[in-house]
Amino acid sequence: MANHDHNHDHDHGHGHHGHDDHDHGSLKTYTIGFILSVILTAIPFWLVMGKVLANPSTTALILLGLGAVQIVVHMVYFLHMNAKSEGGWNMLALIFSTILVVIVLSGSIWVMYHMNHNMMPGMPDAHDMRIRP
Repeated sequence: MANHDHNHDHDHGHGHHGHDDHDHGSLKTYTIGFILSVILTAIPFWLVMGKVLANPSTTALILLGLGAVQIVVHMVYFLHMNAKSEGGWNMLALIFSTILVVIVLSGSIWVMYHMNHNMMPGMPDAHDMRIRP
């Protein structure tokens, strides 16, 4: 009988079973996230399919920016990441991962550009290879 009371006291102290007090979202936050995601998806389709901007580089930069904003929307509204979750460690890990990805991608692009430029000096440019009548 004493063993039963001991287990009851033990269960009472840990009655929340691992649940924490973090916000796990509501219908309102999921709806806001969904609407923002739809808008942030529709704008790039409109920009590309309607050929709104004449310069493809400008269009690409705008698409990259909208993609980054959409990533943030997904992380905040669907993954519930903020500076308070997990004592700030989630945000710190995200920032570190983002910095690593930017370094790796920009470094790879830089290396490929310079390899192409420096390793193929004798190759004619594409506009010089036109077929002339």
